[in-house]
Amino acid sequence: MGRVNARRVGASRRALPEFLIIGAQRGGTSSLYRYLGAHPDVAPSLRKETEYFSTEFHRGEGWYRAHFPWRSTADGKPARHTFEATPAYLLHPLAAQRTAELIPNARIIVMLRDPVDRAFSQYGHNRRLGAETHTFEEAIAAEPTRLRGEYDRIAEDEHYEAIPLRRFGYVERGLYAEQLERWLDRFDDVHVIRSGDFMRDPRLVYRSVLDFLDLSAWEPDAFRNYSYRDPQQRTDSKMPSAVRRDLEVAFAAPNSRLNELLQRDFSWSS
Repeated sequence: MGRVNARRVGASRRALPEFLIIGAQRGGTSSLYRYLGAHPDVAPSLRKETEYFSTEFHRGEGWYRAHFPWRSTADGKPARHTFEATPAYLLHPLAAQRTAELIPNARIIVMLRDPVDRAFSQYGHNRRLGAETHTFEEAIAAEPTRLRGEYDRIAEDEHYEAIPLRRFGYVERGLYAEQLERWLDRFDDVHVIRSGDFMRDPRLVYRSVLDFLDLSAWEPDAFRNYSYRDPQQRTDSKMPSAVRRDLEVAFAAPNSRLNELLQRDFSWSS
């Protein structure tokens, strides 16, 4: 936070991001952020997740701009392209409107993972952080109670961090269609990636992203998985088969709605 505050001096001369990766959480956004941030024509945000359009909006535009490079270099040349990646934006009900008001021509990248696998990955992440004590089945059952009233609180208070929604919305975060509609209603350039495709062939998907962003062809030396800082943090637990079946049933209608919205077949394989 200290670095951000120091960079607020002259913040009006700093660039705003040209594109954003808005989610979904546990869908590969960390890896794509690293790949794009390493591109020679790109200067990434000071940190991956600024959270500005979700929980930090009250800090103001100057605070947000402090995360990005100057609009031009010292010799007057245009700055490199810049961006950020905050997976909470897809979920947050006000993020699309806030983004459109400040950066109406932004290009939006969305990574969507099988919502059942995404939910279990989020659960494992919470367990590793010590934020979840329930079994996965118990956590899914408790979700409606944990999330009750969250959207009303967000609407009433822009400072509200919505921690229960963000932390325990295992099913809620997988309702992609209704979340995407907010962005499709406001932005013309939205690139949706199936995370399973990215995990299987990151090189091919990365090239498609560069085409979408009109960036020159380039790729990193290796397409490492940056989703886990420590490989030993991975969980070896498996989702109970009965819980998987129940979630697949629960997501059937939302997945069908997603297919209709995007006119694509999101038959999940990861």
